[in-house]
Amino acid sequence: MKPALQLRQSQQLLLTPQLQQAIKLLQLSTLEINQEASRLLDENPLLERIDDNANQTYSGSSDTATPTQERNEPAASESTGQDSDPTPEWGEANFSHAGNASPDDEDDSFQEVAAERPNLREHLLWQLNMSLLDERDKKIIGLLVDALDENAYLSQPLEEIVEIFPEELDITLDDLETALVQLQHLDAPGIGARDLRECLTLQLQAIPEDVPGRDMALSIVGEHLDLLAARDFSKLKRVLRCDDDALRTAQDLIVHLQPKPGMAFEHRAADYVVPDVLVEKVGGIWKARLNPEAMPRLRINQVYANILQQRGDASAQGMATQLQEARWFIKNLQQRFETILRVAQAIAQRQRQFFEHGDIAMRPLVLREIAEQLELHESTISRVTTQKFMLTPRGIYEFKYFFGSGLATDAGGACSSTAIRALIKQMVSEEDTRQPLSDSRMSEILAQQGIIVARRTVAKYRESMNILPVNLRKSL
Repeated sequence: MKPALQLRQSQQLLLTPQLQQAIKLLQLSTLEINQEASRLLDENPLLERIDDNANQTYSGSSDTATPTQERNEPAASESTGQDSDPTPEWGEANFSHAGNASPDDEDDSFQEVAAERPNLREHLLWQLNMSLLDERDKKIIGLLVDALDENAYLSQPLEEIVEIFPEELDITLDDLETALVQLQHLDAPGIGARDLRECLTLQLQAIPEDVPGRDMALSIVGEHLDLLAARDFSKLKRVLRCDDDALRTAQDLIVHLQPKPGMAFEHRAADYVVPDVLVEKVGGIWKARLNPEAMPRLRINQVYANILQQRGDASAQGMATQLQEARWFIKNLQQRFETILRVAQAIAQRQRQFFEHGDIAMRPLVLREIAEQLELHESTISRVTTQKFMLTPRGIYEFKYFFGSGLATDAGGACSSTAIRALIKQMVSEEDTRQPLSDSRMSEILAQQGIIVARRTVAKYRESMNILPVNLRKSL
């Protein structure tokens, strides 16, 4: 076979660096966007942040449902990828300086820092050092403190712990048992327990003896904890030979105990969400507008840009590339927020009944509906609705919260899964706890309201809301 040259025509989809960046920015969260902006600010001298001490106001209007299309610009994920010359002064065009903060403002000089709380080990060792025990007992108890798990339980048997110590320390099993008793009588009752039964018993023993229901609660925890967990109140009353009031008093004591004492010493940092969009009612119409606090305030450094224009030699080629990258980033950042605003406004129009009446009025909505309305691809809507949040009079919600499938009704319409969950939650909150509603009964009640929901679907929705089954919701 002889080699030959052939000419063929074919189509191939290529993603330019500008389009790749636009798609990447669109799917990032607000925190990730600010991190990306900080990274580029460190790497690119042509990009600068507008003075944060000035009063900036975004000029984009929430009245414009499609700001991108009005300027004949494609959305970030719909861009053609052609190398255009975007306006680099987006920060200057969209933010205006109204004044500077006073340099004498002392409130901005110092930040209030919360005091660091000790963890479980530090707290117990501090108590141990303040006690009057001898040094040998303190060291043995300290070894047991190190053996506690995150819930403050001693899950490892004492027989295994004593085998770890060298023989020259002369620590016996009796020494460990004595040290464990001393550990369990430190400040927080329940610490050092070996199982849930012992943990609850230690806490009940710390309650004064004259508290009503204490003795019965000790009996339940020590011998009949499985019956209480199963909510078998009839058998409990027969075994304990008590009436409803006495059993209810003992149950209240047990319910208010802490099954995991170590949780009181956990350090959990609060998770703060900065909403991308604010939704409010203006003139009887629900409208969305961008949150200025979520948008990085960027612009082109005009000093470097002017120097670059005056120099035409080859040494300025690197700065010219950085200038183009800065322009691309500002342009794609602008398109990102405009696309988010368009999607948010479309959601506000479709789900206006939710803003008026709550979850029960949520209508079924899928990504395809918003995509067809805004003439965007479903993948674009999926990126926009992921990790983007909306501040409404009813709270902060992720964009995806407003999307859900629908179930048929007798009237021929559809009811969203969010509304059905709200109805189930409402029925459970209003039920008689002595005779709670079963999944089958809730399915029948929904059917009476014209909503056809199978029992399995009710159970699935109930479990997704962490609502206990009917036997565990029963009370005296």
